[in-house]
Amino acid sequence: MRAVSDLAFLLVKLPYAHWKMERNAIRDNRMKWPHGAIPYVIANTFDHQERSIIARAVEEYHKNTCIRFFPRNKENDFVFITRQEGCFSMIGREGGPQLLSLGDGCMFVGIIIHEFMHAVGFWHEQSRADRDSYVTILWENIQQGQTHNFAKYTDGRLHHLNEPYDYDSIMHYGPYDFTKFRNRPTILPNQRNALIGQRQGFSQTDVRKINKLYQCNTSHRR
Repeated sequence: MRAVSDLAFLLVKLPYAHWKMERNAIRDNRMKWPHGAIPYVIANTFDHQERSIIARAVEEYHKNTCIRFFPRNKENDFVFITRQEGCFSMIGREGGPQLLSLGDGCMFVGIIIHEFMHAVGFWHEQSRADRDSYVTILWENIQQGQTHNFAKYTDGRLHHLNEPYDYDSIMHYGPYDFTKFRNRPTILPNQRNALIGQRQGFSQTDVRKINKLYQCNTSHRR
């Protein structure tokens, strides 16, 4: 099953929060979660099975990084996991309660990891300034009004943590995201046989980026 794309919902519902975060990883340390600790609340609309899927995604962070998700107590800043239309998340720590939506089609471990990585502080991989060396955007196949989702940003606005472009990133778009024709791609890798848009789990580069952004080391991992 092709991964659900999240950016359209994100830009429509939360434009004030996201146009200021158009980068692969946040540069402003104030938008990082202190000590990598992220309080969360899960809406009561999620059943036991769905909560177990969320828990599996959380466990991937705990196994691979120093990011620690934990149930909110009295923290002012926290992620509110709710069920709205589509899959979307705020980028980094916004202050106060911030939404992370897991709507219809979102209840897969890989998709939840992807949305959590937005909350941790990451934008999509193909937003990088150097992306044209690695992917080709087929503008004519993109849905009307959605071309802004394929914008790229200068290195002054990007922070890719000195890591190479990663086709395998869980933060990369798939080839048919925002297509107006079911069988016509919107984004293709320039490297032959490269695959994009996987939602199985972290790539090795994803893990390195998170650990660099939060200055993790092996002694911090859970």
